[in-house]
Amino acid sequence: MSKHVLLTGAAGFVGHHIVELLLRKTDWCITVLDRLDFSGNLNRLQDILSDFPADEKKRVNILFHDLKAEINPLLSSFINNPDIILHVAAGSHVDRSISHPLEFVYDNVVGTANILEYARALHADKKLETFLYFSTDEVFGPAPNGIAYSERARYNSTNPYSATKAGGEELCVAYRNTYNMPIMITHTMNVFGERQSPEKFIPSTIRKVNEGQSVTIHSDRTKTKAGSRFYIHAKDVADALYFLITTKPATEPDVGGANCPKFNIVGKEEIDNLQLAQLIAASQNKELIFEMVDFHSSRPGHDLRYALDGSLMKSLGWEPQIAFSARIKEVSDWYLNNPKWLGL
Repeated sequence: MSKHVLLTGAAGFVGHHIVELLLRKTDWCITVLDRLDFSGNLNRLQDILSDFPADEKKRVNILFHDLKAEINPLLSSFINNPDIILHVAAGSHVDRSISHPLEFVYDNVVGTANILEYARALHADKKLETFLYFSTDEVFGPAPNGIAYSERARYNSTNPYSATKAGGEELCVAYRNTYNMPIMITHTMNVFGERQSPEKFIPSTIRKVNEGQSVTIHSDRTKTKAGSRFYIHAKDVADALYFLITTKPATEPDVGGANCPKFNIVGKEEIDNLQLAQLIAASQNKELIFEMVDFHSSRPGHDLRYALDGSLMKSLGWEPQIAFSARIKEVSDWYLNNPKWLGL
């Protein structure tokens, strides 16, 4: 029998890629929940749905809701008993979390509590197969050179965004421990791809290179070492989530008895932002114009290097299949062929 998925934040950047993958790989019904704020854009869903025939589009049911409010009985009847909940919705703008931290407490902690309460009722009625909470590498804080954090590393949040994502994680762990709910948690970092907000580093660099503008590269205080990340394409993230919810791999409790499964979804290659900008310029056959800027002074609350250990997912049989340089070329070409998504 076909499954039914509830996906929160489906009009967001990562969320709409998940919808596209589920439409292509499954016959599942997909209920999407979004409040359509700055991050949510129905045009993303319209863009991907235009590639599918009418009978496939009917599998997607779009609902408006802000998770700062509970899921009431009427909305619950519209959702209609999903088997799987993918909780991807979140406030994720680090700069705004620094200036408006309480917004992120409401979105990422209270919002997570509300969707967990809805899931708890489903679990009590034996209708819930899986609840997946989509978290971030930023809960672990900056990573020194040579260090990549495992799934159960300690938290070291350096801004309100990461702190509230860690708070949402701990609520999920508590609901797993208290109510024995089928919850798993993922961490991922620096996702890129088609239809990302044009203010983000990769699409903004694609635009600036194309227009011959200077690209700002955040670096250390000496302005000689650029910040680095393990970038990963949103299609790979969607594929990893699909792998997890279909295989449901077990993980061993740690020495303290922690048994909520956690999985790092990581790009294969670490690359610094100067190298990344150079790859984008090379993909357009253009010279890179850039300026190194001290990131501490220009972006307080941001970190120079993040790193996750992806060995667990690799041991389970999943890792990205397409090289990062090929993905960058693919994405750069796509944006230049779809300039409206660069705000042009």
